[in-house]
Amino acid sequence: MASPTEENPARTLLVAFVVCAVCSVVVSATAVFLEPRQRANREREREQQIQAIVARQPGLAELLEGLEGVSLEPHVVELATGELADHIDAATFDARRAANDPLLGVALPADRDPARIGRRSRFAVVYLIEAAGRIELVILPVHGSGYASTLYGYLALAGDTNTVAGLSFYEHGETPGLGSEIEEPYFLESWPGKLVRDEKGELRIGIALDEVDPDSPDAAYEVDGLTGATRTCSGVTQLLRYWLGEDGFAPFLERVRLKNEGGP
Repeated sequence: MASPTEENPARTLLVAFVVCAVCSVVVSATAVFLEPRQRANREREREQQIQAIVARQPGLAELLEGLEGVSLEPHVVELATGELADHIDAATFDARRAANDPLLGVALPADRDPARIGRRSRFAVVYLIEAAGRIELVILPVHGSGYASTLYGYLALAGDTNTVAGLSFYEHGETPGLGSEIEEPYFLESWPGKLVRDEKGELRIGIALDEVDPDSPDAAYEVDGLTGATRTCSGVTQLLRYWLGEDGFAPFLERVRLKNEGGP
């Protein structure tokens, strides 16, 4: 005697369809429900990273507390011109989403994409500390490919735009114990004081293949490499040089430098 399902295969297909549909709805609803919370968590972690960078700078925390009207302010920058795009709300602008927007994002040709990001937003949110008409600190968002993931972080520069004040990574998926060392204090503490460019204007900032000889000319620009994490280190070097280059924040940093020197 045939079973009920054998007598009615359409019932089996219907049940399978209903189960799949219900599961799909549940998964989609959960993703939609959790997305704002996940975004808020990412924003909170980014803010903590920025605050940590500021806290590590000698005198800046006191500057923020001691001078009325001095604060860490976010601004949207148009990368191509270096101009502030104050018509865009820095509090809500999402550079990751904008990168995939046909109007707000641009595709990068391989020969001009050392950070291997594929696309980037035309705009970026930067953070500035300004006092008495001078920009004391610039915090730039940076990202690029490492060994196993995309690295997201912040690079802080002093007002001269050529001296590193701090580097911090808030999101990555690099190999634990190897590439993941980029978030360890000993590694991050080696960056402050390093120079971005040499006297000729050439970008020199980066991570050495091994330990940096303190007597080497490269010591002013490079930090020690991480053992067993060559590709992660190369990724950090390339992403820093991309975002500090002409296709990144160089036009904006030139405006900051001129402003601090008394220019327009």
